[in-house]
Order: sequence, then C-alpha cells, then structure tokens
Amino acid sequence: MNNFLVVGVGPHARRSHLPALAAGQSAGLVGTVCGVDLLGATDVLVPYDADDGPRSVPVTLIEPFDSRVPALPEAVRRALDAVVERRGIDAVVVSTEPAYHMVYVRWALERGLSVLLDKPLSVHAGCSVNPEKAEAILTDFDILLECYRNARRRFPQIMVSVQSQRRYHPAFWRMRQCIAEVTAETNCPVTSVQSFHSDGQWRLPDELLDISYHGFDQGHGKAAHSGYHFFDIVPWLLQAGETHGKHLDAVDIHAHVSRPADFLAQLGVQDHERLFPGFAARNPYTEGELRAATRLFGEVDAFISMAYKSSGRTITLGTINLVHNGFSQRGSLTPAHASLYKGNGRVRHESHIIMQGPFQALHFHSLQTLHDGTPSTDPYAPGRERHVQVHVFRNSAFHPGWSKYASLNFGTLTASSDSQVALPTQESSRRRATWEFLEYLAGRRTRDAMSSELTSHRRGATLMAGAYLSMAQQWIGASPVSQLDFRTTPESAPAVRTRMEAAR
Repeated sequence: MNNFLVVGVGPHARRSHLPALAAGQSAGLVGTVCGVDLLGATDVLVPYDADDGPRSVPVTLIEPFDSRVPALPEAVRRALDAVVERRGIDAVVVSTEPAYHMVYVRWALERGLSVLLDKPLSVHAGCSVNPEKAEAILTDFDILLECYRNARRRFPQIMVSVQSQRRYHPAFWRMRQCIAEVTAETNCPVTSVQSFHSDGQWRLPDELLDISYHGFDQGHGKAAHSGYHFFDIVPWLLQAGETHGKHLDAVDIHAHVSRPADFLAQLGVQDHERLFPGFAARNPYTEGELRAATRLFGEVDAFISMAYKSSGRTITLGTINLVHNGFSQRGSLTPAHASLYKGNGRVRHESHIIMQGPFQALHFHSLQTLHDGTPSTDPYAPGRERHVQVHVFRNSAFHPGWSKYASLNFGTLTASSDSQVALPTQESSRRRATWEFLEYLAGRRTRDAMSSELTSHRRGATLMAGAYLSMAQQWIGASPVSQLDFRTTPESAPAVRTRMEAAR
C-alpha cells in the first residue's frame, strides 16, 4: 500500500482529498496519510469527516515562504524530505493555493513521488493586468511537463494526474461519446460551444478587502478559481470531434471582464446600506477608498470568446462565461467566514450548449439551489439541490436511425456510467478522480487508461493563459485578442511564446 502526503490541508482537502484517501485506506489501496501546511494556517492535528465517521490527520507545520521562489526554501525542503523519509511517502497530493503548485510538484518529481494535483496548474499574482504574468501560466506548464518527462526517464512508473473532475462526470462522458458518434457518421466536428458557470457567493463591498478569497486580491479571480474546469473540459469535448484535416491548431481569445470597481458600480456602498440594516455601521470604507484599494484586484466575472482554428480556418466558435457575482442564497449581513469554500450563499448554475453543424445539439444543464432542510419531493428536479440533465437532439430526417430527441437525467446518467459507482455529481466525480490515481499506483490501471494525466492538459493551460493575456493586454492598452498555438504537442515552447508576443 502507498503512503500519502497531503500538501495543504485547507477546506478543499478536508472536504475532498482526505475523505477519499480514507476510503482508499478502507479498500486496501492507501497506507498512512499525513499532511503539511503553513504555520498559522492550521493545527498539528486536523479533523475531517470520512465516510465511516470523524477522523484526523497529523500535520507537519512549515514556515511560510514567497510563492515566487523557483524552488522550495532550504528549511522547507529539509522539513518535507524528513517527512518523506520518516513516513515512507510514496505519493503526494498538492492542494495548496495554485501559486505554490509549481514548487511542490517539482520537488516531488525530483524525488520520484507521484502527484495528484489540484487545478489550476499554476497562476501568477497580477496576471490579469500584466501580460508577462499571463504568459507565465503557459510557460509554467511547459516547464512542468519537461520536469515530468525527465522524472519518467528516472522513475518510469511515476504519475502526475490533475484532478479535473468533469472528465470523470458521467454527463460529460456521455456528451463526448455523442460527439464521437456523430463525427464518425458525418466527419463533422463541433462547430460551436457555449459554456456558462455561476457560483454566486455574494461578497459585500467591505468584504472585498476584509475577506481574502481564492486570490481575488492577488490580481486574478474567477477565471483562475473555477474557470480552469471549463478551460479543461471544453477542449476535452472538442477533441472527440477532431478528424484528419480538422485538428485544431490555433485559437484566438478575447476576454471581457468586470472588476471590483465595476461590481461597485452595479451594486455600491449606498445600495448595500439600503439592503442590509447595520451595514453602514460595520463598513469602515467609502466607495472611493474601496475602488482605490481594489484597483489591481482580479476579475469578478469574465465572458470569454474563442475562435478555434485549423490551418487558418475557423472550425469552432466558443464562449466560456464565468460569473462570480451571480445568483446567491445569502441573505444575512454576517458572512460565512468559516465556510467560504461552499458557504456565503454559494450556488452552482452550469450549462453547456454544443452544436455539431446540422447534425446534433447537446444541452447540459445543472440548475441547483441549496438544500435548506425542508423535505424535497424530487431533489433531482430543476431548481433542486441535485439537478443535472442532458438533452440530445439529432437530425433524424437525415439519419433515420437516429432518435430526434433524448433526455438524460440523474438516474439515466447514473445507470449509464462505467463499472465504478459514479453518480452525476461533482462530489462523486472528484472521488473517482482520486480513485483512478489510487488504482494506478496499486498497479490496477495502466497509464493509457488514465483520464487526466498531466500530458493531456496543455490546451487547458493555453486557454487559461490566453484569457489572462487578453485581459492584461487590454489593461495596458494593447490588442484585446490573444492568439495562441492550440496543438496538443506544439513543436516548441519558444514558438508559442513568439506567437504570444506577436499578439501584443
């Protein structure tokens, strides 16, 4: 059995990684589990809820350090090496703030430790206002991929898997299958894709400064927080429709964003004073002070347009629209300090509309509300806490063997999944992502059967870098469009950087 080190034991790790590893222990796939985190961030023993009840994990505390360092500080490296030696660590889960991902993964690869890596792969402070910082997101991927290739030469069985859970979600598997089926019959790729995500965590004006949340105060925002899921899953779906002569090799990206100053124009200090009795007494900032203090903060909402091309021709038009200032179920003046990850009224609304020329249309919708404790006659209905549905339309007049319409709901999607227990929920899909990693380490799954190995993530990194490059170029008054190489294995990283530089 493999022993695990979890680097970063914050709310996400306690909610997802640690319970999944505990389940692995019960199944005989995981040996011991321990954690590492920063001094002041947690205690030496961290509690969490596993499937079989409350558990805790021992944590080694390390000194905080600057995320911009190219390698771990000597004292931190020695502390981690000591944990690896003392506890016989075989694999690492990297669940820190994304700005720290690079240094921890490179440290693990140098020691032959396999890695389960949270998304996004990396991010840089100020990337929404500084083009060089935006470009560095893609450069980071190329560096990390080269480190991984070098590590595989020394340690052939080493694995880096990225926890992009939508790749494990039965609804997305079914949509990918539908795309591949129609492409096989018609040679038609995906011709347009529209994606939307809203996580509606309402943060009041003073909380923009007083509550740090997922890097919004570091010059990046929604696109780096949950946006990577969509930068990843859209190319993953598009790939099912690519055929000879229609492989995507370039993408043009134009991002429109709202920033904190725009949020305050939409709903400002005086508006919140009217909405919440007591806000005026609590809030120490004028609207002018808030605008000045948040000037270099990251984006709140981002609507991003893409043109995916092959040999200069547009094959697919797309949008990825990411909303943080969206529908919420928060109704109180007091914020959920202890549960920003899932609290503060955060509600997920998600949709994808995929067109395959005149042959097929796919509509994915997950329109949920938070469970409030009241009895629900149908928790899977629209507007309920577990709603998910895929609508499949096909041109039966062209192909009589096709059904013109099918609706796939929670039950249908669950029944259509593979031999693993796979509910069409984000929680179940995250568990499956971890489980796949555990199976590989245990020798029960081959490399070719891995769904989310690092090598398959270049396009996602490209879209994220391109979105931020577009934002940053507009900030400095340059071209709003970034143009990037979109091949899965570009000839060289310098060629990509040259293209990015030419886009300014």
